[in-house]
Amino acid sequence: MSETDKSKIEKFFAVNDTNWGHKWGYKDSRFVLNEDRSVTMAGDRYDICGVEMPDFIPYVEEMLDITVDPNDTLQEVENKPVREANINIEFVEVVKSEFPEDRYSFGDDERLLHSQGQTTDEVYKILYSRVNKMVDMVFFIESEEEVRRLIQLAMQYDVCLIPYGGGTSVSNALKVPENEQRMIVAVDTRRMAAIESIDEENRRICVQAGITGGRLEELLQEKGFTVGHEPDSIELSTLGGWISTNASGMKKNRYGNIEDIIENVTMITPQGVIEQVKPLTRASIGVKPQNMLLGSEGNFGIITKATLKLHKLPEVQTYNSAIFKNWKTGVDFMYDLSQSDSVPASARLMDNAQFRFGQALKARPQGMETWLKKIEKFWVLDVKGFDPYQMVGTSFKMEGSREEVEYQQKHVEKLTKKYNGLVAGAENGKRGYMLTFAIAYIRDFMSDYHIIGETMETSVPWSKIHPVCEAASNRLHELHDKHEIPGKPYISYRIPQIYHTGVCIYFMFAISVKGVKNAIDLFHGIEHSMREAIMESGGSISHHHGVGKLRKDFMSDTLSPASIDLLKQIKNSHDPENIFGVRNNIFYG
Repeated sequence: MSETDKSKIEKFFAVNDTNWGHKWGYKDSRFVLNEDRSVTMAGDRYDICGVEMPDFIPYVEEMLDITVDPNDTLQEVENKPVREANINIEFVEVVKSEFPEDRYSFGDDERLLHSQGQTTDEVYKILYSRVNKMVDMVFFIESEEEVRRLIQLAMQYDVCLIPYGGGTSVSNALKVPENEQRMIVAVDTRRMAAIESIDEENRRICVQAGITGGRLEELLQEKGFTVGHEPDSIELSTLGGWISTNASGMKKNRYGNIEDIIENVTMITPQGVIEQVKPLTRASIGVKPQNMLLGSEGNFGIITKATLKLHKLPEVQTYNSAIFKNWKTGVDFMYDLSQSDSVPASARLMDNAQFRFGQALKARPQGMETWLKKIEKFWVLDVKGFDPYQMVGTSFKMEGSREEVEYQQKHVEKLTKKYNGLVAGAENGKRGYMLTFAIAYIRDFMSDYHIIGETMETSVPWSKIHPVCEAASNRLHELHDKHEIPGKPYISYRIPQIYHTGVCIYFMFAISVKGVKNAIDLFHGIEHSMREAIMESGGSISHHHGVGKLRKDFMSDTLSPASIDLLKQIKNSHDPENIFGVRNNIFYG
């Protein structure tokens, strides 16, 4: 790594040292309940920051049938209990003798932070309870040579390695296996964050795997390029994480999912280096080993770099939105759009609950805006006959040449008219799109007030959308009644991705757990049961979050026995000592 690259990385981490805490996102960005019961998001990273939202708490209280008491909050554990590190003395002595001191840490804070992802149960336990199992050391790799040597030492001294990227996993993939008896080392990849080469003519870029999506796009846009992969977690998640979970981004309609974007991947394993000798535009070479790395979830080795497709920044980037009278009509609109030749980079449909939540996150109108809002409301509800408790919303992001975008705009408007919807404009479309990055903070804000929430996603054929949504909702309500949980359960859903044969459905659900014993374990059981209902009705394990440990029980319903055996054989032959003992998915045991 050059001194220039090192300097850039040092500056990057200096600027971003407020992120990657136990809660989601940046420490300087959070929702705050004000004295007048309005809510404001602190910081200045997002468009919603500084906006006073008077309807936020009333919406929560209505949907959950509870009263939010500002004086009754869960108290975060200040001095979090930390288990004593399990030290392999011989391994540690060699590490200390061969690597600079800044490469490794035994600090309690670092160990605790690298022992969790961002599933609700992980965050809840680390904030309000305790973590049962932790990593024993954190190692910060800075080169492929260091990766090779670290793996050699782990093999020599029988140490378990767990790759760690941005820490944004929502599948318990970073949860430390309870039955692991060896010393466990979390291998943090984020110092490997350099662009190694850019081939502008052939539109390729080789990037180290520890770079975050936000940093990658920042560097590329300075040069007039983009990769176009934009997951909700883009600010914090890493390239290696995208590959290891087989990720999807919001603009996949234009740029593809991660499997469409990569042309080469390098992974270092106990048996050597897995990669193509060079990137291939497309080749019939038999089974491509790198395809096994997509969705490998830390079980095989450490991803160190990848070659990605590169795009010039689009000439035009703009937004639009539309509203429809009900969910069924919105789904029919999205189906028609998916079968057309003009699909925007991003097209999303929100159900009524999510649509109303978006409205609750708006500022109190002032002055002339108050009258404009009243006129708008009169036009939509009274003149056009939309029911505020049935209507749904869509948002679109268009990218491309001016001609492409104009065509997409006209096509969306034409389809909206066909389904008796109303075009709601670019401002609402942009707001709906950008809210994605801020809304992830809401879970942690609401947990302070005894409300536990989570998200889950699935992919389904078009014909199964309604049965899957109904099954998930029914199961949540059944279990809520069975366990006599206070208030009402909350569930909403959206379609953030559309395909020729089906869609991704993204669920948000929550319950009030005030006074409920073993609340997080109960919630975890409800989530598992909802996943069962989703799969029984035609949904998949996951669309883009991955399997991890959270969903591994469902793999036998997804792959045939021989398929599962093949994956286990690959794992056992390439990592026979299970050095990468994270135990995600069904690769081991």
